[in-house]
Amino acid sequence: MPMSSTALREGELMAAIDIGSNSFHMVVARNVLGQLRIVDRLRETVRIATGLRANGDLDPAARDRAFACLARFGERIHSFPPNRVRAIATNTVRRLRNPQAFLIPAETALGHAIEVVSGREEARLIYLGVAHGLPPSDARRLVIDIGGGSTEFIIGTGFQPLERESLQMGCVATTRRFFPDGKISQQRWQAGQLELAQQFQQFSAAYRTLGWDEAIGSSGTARAIAEMQAASGTSVDAITPAGLERSVEALLKFRRIEDIRLPGVSADRRPVIAGGLMVMATAFRELELTQMRACETAMREGVLHDMLGRSQNRDPRDAAIAAMALRYGVDTDHAARVESMALALFDQVRDTWALDDDDRLMLGWAARLHELGLAISHSQHQKHAAYVIANSDIDGFSRQEQTVLAALVRCQRRGLSRSLVSGLPARAAHATLRNAVLLRLAILLCRSHAAELPNLGLSANEARIQLAIPRAWLAAHALARADLATEREDLAEVGLVLSVRETE
Repeated sequence: MPMSSTALREGELMAAIDIGSNSFHMVVARNVLGQLRIVDRLRETVRIATGLRANGDLDPAARDRAFACLARFGERIHSFPPNRVRAIATNTVRRLRNPQAFLIPAETALGHAIEVVSGREEARLIYLGVAHGLPPSDARRLVIDIGGGSTEFIIGTGFQPLERESLQMGCVATTRRFFPDGKISQQRWQAGQLELAQQFQQFSAAYRTLGWDEAIGSSGTARAIAEMQAASGTSVDAITPAGLERSVEALLKFRRIEDIRLPGVSADRRPVIAGGLMVMATAFRELELTQMRACETAMREGVLHDMLGRSQNRDPRDAAIAAMALRYGVDTDHAARVESMALALFDQVRDTWALDDDDRLMLGWAARLHELGLAISHSQHQKHAAYVIANSDIDGFSRQEQTVLAALVRCQRRGLSRSLVSGLPARAAHATLRNAVLLRLAILLCRSHAAELPNLGLSANEARIQLAIPRAWLAAHALARADLATEREDLAEVGLVLSVRETE
């Protein structure tokens, strides 16, 4: 579910957790005069990517390492309210055959919800973290983040990403892929680079055409390579093609991964440096880079700044919803009427139905996009809208949030059934079904597209809902009266009895 955006109090703490394929990171920050002050950092090498099996399962050893680490992180933030913690899972969890089998015990260990984000959303958060970690500049920047399972490439200016790509290559995954038995050779290196280079073809030309003024490396791999070059005397303040060439030559002198001893490379980094160096060398060649600076900040700092923005009414999700509405030609005036009606109904039953601020956000977004599918076809347009929402890259949204939003839009019309939300976690399924009832009523009551909306009353419990409508309005809207009769039958399918009381 989304994180509510209540304003941060002065001195309040918040935390961002990066559940990466190689390492888990947590950063705790305090709000000081609207700025972030880092007060604690935790990092553990977990390497869950090494436990990812070909069938999409995670082996027990990797699961246990992950849960143990998250439990330690959870101890540090056990007193934090849910809306002041964001835990983000990336490539390895994205690739699991059954993510919920991992997420449920992982959330129990951490004590907080965990979001799974797409590669493009991960790239946005990385760029946000890097941009905030560098001096303000109008320069166009290329940011490359070599993670454990994937690598993100972002071009942006200021705090705004312009282009984002995510490739299935990372220091852990690439090491496992091209050196599976731990043996290193020139032939394997060349074959690996050739295969990686093919993945760059989908975007490298467009990136070079757009161009950039400086290249920034974010992540432990970039810092390790920079430190390697500095320790060897190749380059003190930047990664360069010449330095990479010497680093590769030095690496290939070793016969096995376990034998690697390179200056500036820690024992913790040695098992995955071969894959990370291969990705970096390929990126330099395919993007024709001349140098790169390593940056200390990354996705976790981006998550903190994203949280701060949400608390200051700068939620990127609102802009993303508006962009989708524009792209698909949604009637925004009508959507606003439906949203106003839906939220008015929500506010009258939120306590009775145990709904919260996050549910209110989701209902508002669903109202804004409920007619999105009309751009494809009027027939079954709710299904078309749900598909687009579930399968698009929407800035600021986790995969779970998109799944909930898609389910809510899918439930807006035709038959209503609990099976439509059966794939959601229990709490999300309950809230989504309740929100769906509110959205359906709002759409029904706004069907005439009239600018003036009736003053309604709504009361509810777990089994019954009663709608109070002015008698004069109902007499003038025969279609709404007929639709309410049909809606009684649909709501009965999910165990709700709808009654209508006419008021003066």
